[in-house]
Amino acid sequence: MIPKETVDRILDTAQIVDVVGDFVTLKRRGANYTACCPFHNEKTPSFYVSPSKGIYKCFGCGKSGTTVGFVMEHESMSYVEALKYLAAKYHIEVVEKEDSAEDIARRQKNESLLLVSDFAGKFFVDCLSKVEGRAIGYAYFKSRKLEDETISKFGLGWAPSDRRSLSEAARAAGFKEEFLIETGLSIKYDDGRLMDRFYDRVIFPIHSVSGRIIAFGGRTLRTDKNVAKYVNSPETEIYVKSKSLYGIYFAKNEISRKDKCILVEGYLDVLSMHQLGITNVVASSGTSLTVEQVRLIKKFTDNVTIIYDGDGAGIHAALRGIGLVLKEGMNVKVVLLPDGQDPDDFAKSHTLDQVNDYISAHEQDFIGFKTDMLLGEAGNDPLKKAELINDIADTIALIPDAVVRAMYVRSSAEKFGIEENLLLERIKTSRTGMIMAEQKQKDREKEREEQKVREIERGEQKEADYPEAVSDYPYEMPQDTGLAPEVRRSPITINEPYLAPCEKELLSFVLEEGCTTMDFDRDSKYYVEGEIVTVADFIDASLYEDNAAFVNESYRKVYEEYFSLYVEGYTQAQMQGRLLNSMDEEIAAIAKDILIDKYQITVSNYEKSLTALSTRIVIYVPKALMAYQCKRIELTLKKLTAELASEEDAQAQAEILAKIGDYNRARTRINKELGRV
Repeated sequence: MIPKETVDRILDTAQIVDVVGDFVTLKRRGANYTACCPFHNEKTPSFYVSPSKGIYKCFGCGKSGTTVGFVMEHESMSYVEALKYLAAKYHIEVVEKEDSAEDIARRQKNESLLLVSDFAGKFFVDCLSKVEGRAIGYAYFKSRKLEDETISKFGLGWAPSDRRSLSEAARAAGFKEEFLIETGLSIKYDDGRLMDRFYDRVIFPIHSVSGRIIAFGGRTLRTDKNVAKYVNSPETEIYVKSKSLYGIYFAKNEISRKDKCILVEGYLDVLSMHQLGITNVVASSGTSLTVEQVRLIKKFTDNVTIIYDGDGAGIHAALRGIGLVLKEGMNVKVVLLPDGQDPDDFAKSHTLDQVNDYISAHEQDFIGFKTDMLLGEAGNDPLKKAELINDIADTIALIPDAVVRAMYVRSSAEKFGIEENLLLERIKTSRTGMIMAEQKQKDREKEREEQKVREIERGEQKEADYPEAVSDYPYEMPQDTGLAPEVRRSPITINEPYLAPCEKELLSFVLEEGCTTMDFDRDSKYYVEGEIVTVADFIDASLYEDNAAFVNESYRKVYEEYFSLYVEGYTQAQMQGRLLNSMDEEIAAIAKDILIDKYQITVSNYEKSLTALSTRIVIYVPKALMAYQCKRIELTLKKLTAELASEEDAQAQAEILAKIGDYNRARTRINKELGRV
């Protein structure tokens, strides 16, 4: 049989309008599409297709069903044959296998998790109506001007301050402890106690597209900064954050009817907009957009309007994740609200007509928005303007439709006052780089999967069976510039050779695995409950907290260029392609040294190490950061020692000695963590 994961992928990818449209001519009518029924003769259309529900229905002959059902009925195929047809249409590989006991158990387990989540949702709603819930939770919702109808519609609730309330109620209702823990609703401590994850917080349930509760977000109302503002459900088999959008169940019909999705950031933004009457609104819950979220929206519309705060942070956020939307062939517009307001505030302080009018008047095509914004920053500087033109060309290159790209090329060329051929040449180069980088990534993933299969077949899955790629993840770095011989001849600026190897090592992690998630164990000091962090975010945050920045200009330039792409939502492969094809010779040389050259030397060891990459990432990235911190401390100690030798004042000498003592203790602590003697 076809594995469940493959079936899910087929069903998630297949769009009923797209599939039915291959056989009949559909015309939009409100939120639906109509046509003359392909199953019986008729002159007046009575065949309807609902993209939001993923079904078709003929009111003439009565036939109805889903995407798979339509293919089965129209092409006289079995269920498996219809799935294979859809898989071929969307280029999804199908490898059949027998339905094992594990598959059956997994389906049953998922249903159990959904039932537990449904119970928890009702429990939190019930607690909101009790004394504590009304006094704190309900009062908070009313202070945010949420009406009872909105509170009820979205299932908002209250988690009691007693940390055992939900766990005890669920067990009393007959739910197994293992499912409470698996959903993340309960946490079991070493002494055997079962405690609630959510307590003393207002609760926002997160629904799947079909309306089932799959997770929760809890907000504290305390002002204590030591208490996390939000606590979220961990990822489970029924909840994957990157594939979920808050409010999608309540918005999907209106998104399809209006053929437009409005995207905001937070829970309250969605609630206030829906309450006002604008119901085609969903939220990314404060995270950068993912490919899965974009494709979820695309099931209902190709048009997205993203609303952001009008301050500097909002403008910066408007660039985040757009690359993914463009690459999926969607039409993107941006609306910036007046400075200091978010969608929640704006919806509360304006009428429905005022908000709709503001959105209509201030919607700006993303390419135009980005062009105007960057042109203002470039001013009359010809070099900055050249960089801007290349940036815009690279953004246009993300768009898959050649006709749409051509239209943007024409309008952009007119705005910049340059020949279209210049933009087209840059776009061609950028797309070639992206295709090569993506193919390389696919090849690596394919080899990784094949390696896993070989391990399973041999029964050899121990990490010790494979030599470590020393050149990729060493404990210690060689004391030279870290550059390949041919790169040393390039115009590379190395200000501080002592720190160069460490900085190159950290830059390698960012360029190679920046978008990889770091899955820390619960007992790790880096573990933060409910937080999902990538390698790039972890390194950047660690350097920021340590008030550190790369001192070698070349590495710093590549690092900053990477993050300028990262915040725009480019994939790792796209960013690698952009850096390798950079107009800046220095950036391209370093990217080539890190991403290409060494694989020609260490590819076998590197590929062998991929099976344990997720485990090793959480070990080597923190160690590389500590090694860098230690090197910076040693450099500071050298400078302090030199100052001490030239200082004659006794008081000043004492102060320098005190600093040396502090730095020495810090170095000893770090070396101890690194396991060095």
